[in-house]
Amino acid sequence: MADTVLVTGATGKTGSALARKLREMGVDVRSATRNPREAGDILFDWRDASTFEAALDGVDGVYLVAPTDTIEPLAPMQPFLERAIPDRRVVLLSSSSLPKGGPMMGEVHAWLADHSEDYAVLRPSWFMQNFLTQHLSGIREKGAIFSATGDGRVAFIDAEDIASVAASMLTRSETLNGDEPILTGPRTLSYDEVARSIAEASGRAVRHVRLTVVELASRYEGYGLPSNYATTLATLDDDIAKGAEDRVTGEVARWTGRSPNDLVAVLAPHAGMLRE
Repeated sequence: MADTVLVTGATGKTGSALARKLREMGVDVRSATRNPREAGDILFDWRDASTFEAALDGVDGVYLVAPTDTIEPLAPMQPFLERAIPDRRVVLLSSSSLPKGGPMMGEVHAWLADHSEDYAVLRPSWFMQNFLTQHLSGIREKGAIFSATGDGRVAFIDAEDIASVAASMLTRSETLNGDEPILTGPRTLSYDEVARSIAEASGRAVRHVRLTVVELASRYEGYGLPSNYATTLATLDDDIAKGAEDRVTGEVARWTGRSPNDLVAVLAPHAGMLRE
């Protein structure tokens, strides 16, 4: 069991929720950020080894969120991991679409498997919160969500549920032994069905615009993403179209004792934001 936890990605969707949940459980939390602003924040930069020692001092648990500016995160993460692994519990945020030894976080997953026993890897499906962040401008400005998923279905998951599983892992007494649960929401949805759910929640017309993988990659590049990263993300949509995410698991309930949250309930408090 971890009594003091370093949370990397502490300003992100799961990191911020995890830090809050751990504090509510009485756990001492170090929120790692490149721009410390609040009590409990600590300066941390994956590419600055001088920030590692203070971040790890007195810590017995670490929540790992990979840097978002690269599709090969192991290289910038490994120097920190080599210091963090001994005598510390580690929980890595990965993805249901990235198996151990695969690309991106799959490489970090494989490294942990070779160097640690008290670790786990969260492999969530796609976040419900994506429709409140990366899809938000399209919803507001064009009344549309854009994807290359076709009729593919996804069991979208609430970031709060991911954080709840992470909190359970970090505070349980038993060794984690490399568990790698696939985390999903309670039901699968096509992007057409998601568009209807957003329309119902917001009271405005919202449609799903079907793009090709090339068109979607170009759209991502228009947001400023590097070409190879944009193509990688767009290809994940093609995997969805082929059925890769069409599944529901019971892992959230196994780790938290309750059912995962539904998309409609997650969207409801944000109706005003979706309408603007």
